[in-house]
Amino acid sequence: MPVDFEKRDKVAYITINNPQKANILDKQTSAEIAEIWKEVWDDRDIRVAILTAVGDRHFCAGHNLATRPDITPEERERIRAEGVFWPLSGTVNGARIGADGRLGDHYPQIYKPVIGAINGWAAGAGFYLMLTSMDIRLASAEHARFKFALLSQGWVGGGPGATYLTRQIAHADAMRILLMDEPFDAAEALRINLINEVVPHDKLMSRAEELAAHIAGLPPLATRMMKELALRFGDIPVTEAWRVQTLMNALLTQFSADGDEGRAAFLEKRPPEFTGSIRMKGEPYPEASPEERERLDEIRRELLG
Repeated sequence: MPVDFEKRDKVAYITINNPQKANILDKQTSAEIAEIWKEVWDDRDIRVAILTAVGDRHFCAGHNLATRPDITPEERERIRAEGVFWPLSGTVNGARIGADGRLGDHYPQIYKPVIGAINGWAAGAGFYLMLTSMDIRLASAEHARFKFALLSQGWVGGGPGATYLTRQIAHADAMRILLMDEPFDAAEALRINLINEVVPHDKLMSRAEELAAHIAGLPPLATRMMKELALRFGDIPVTEAWRVQTLMNALLTQFSADGDEGRAAFLEKRPPEFTGSIRMKGEPYPEASPEERERLDEIRRELLG
C-alpha cells in the first residue's frame, strides 16, 4: 500500500509510503490518497489531519509521468489536445473529482485543518500538495527541500500550483521560484513565509502531533467553519465575507452546544469539552409586543457601542 492511514485521538495520520520511488504520486498512490481525503472529510470523529511521508529524503518528488507502454506518442498528444475541448465527465482540469470538486482528486482543500510534516523533497506535485492541502506547514531542518520543478522541463504544469503560490507569498519571492525553478531549503521557505516552522528532523512528527492535539481540543464545528470561511470567501469583498462570517456565527451560537460549553467552561474556570453537538430545532420566539420590541431594539443599539 503506497499510503498509510491511521486514526488516533481524533487525528488522522496520512503517510505517503513509497520511498523506493521517491514517494511520487503514481496512479495507485493518487487513487488511495483521494479516497483517504474523502474519509477524513466524512468521519466526524476526525478533527485534524497530519500529512507526511516515509523516510528522510522525499516528501513527494512529483507525479509519475510515465504512460501506458502501449500508448504511442501520437495518441498521447491527441488525447491531450482533445482533452482541452472535450474534458471527461467527473473531472476538473483533467483530474478526477475527489473530496473537493474544485481541485481534483489528490489536491483537495477539505474543511478540516491539515498539518503538513514535510520530511524531505517537495517537488512538482509534492509542492502542489503542500500549497493546496496543507494549512500549517512544518519542515525538516536537515532534509526538507523545495522545487517547483516544471518550467525547467519546458511547461507550466497541469495543476493549480502556480496560481496558489502567487496568492500565498510575496510577488517577488513567488516569481523567483516560478521563473528560476531552482531548489531551496527549509530556511529559505521559512523566510518567504511558505512554511510555518523549521523543526529538527527527529522532532518533526512530535511537533506536528503537538499542534494537532491542540486543534483537536477546539470546537470542531467552529474550526471547520473557520477554515471554510477562509477558503471559500477569502477572495470576495470584506463586507460580503464579513456577512457570511456573521451568519456562520449565528448558526454556531444557536444550533451548536459548543458555544454554551465554551462560555460555561470559562466561567467555571475549567477546560472545555467540545463535542460538536448540534441542537434540535426548537419552538419559535413568541411575537414581541410593541414595548418588548422597543426594548430589544434599544438593547441592540447599546450593544453596538
